[in-house]
Amino acid sequence: MNEKLDITALAKLARLEVSSEELARLEKEIPSILEFVRTIQTVDVSGVQEDKGLRNVMRADENPHETELYTKKLLDAAPAREGDRIAVKQVISRKK
Repeated sequence: MNEKLDITALAKLARLEVSSEELARLEKEIPSILEFVRTIQTVDVSGVQEDKGLRNVMRADENPHETELYTKKLLDAAPAREGDRIAVKQVISRKK
């Protein structure tokens, strides 16, 4: 694979903010990821049959607890709260 990827354009399309350090790292990593995808696409799956027995494996919620049964206990255990909500540190910045 000799094609040059425009990581800045990809990040813009994905609406991601990417630092110059991340750009440098991604320029090295993305070609090997794409090569791995190409390798997977060449795998012969002609002898593999689709499993028709797939089903939802989540259990039914047959015995739900009473509404707000644990709310006070959970809020009391939280390190910080705002009213009836747990307060957490903002991890995503929003640019306008």
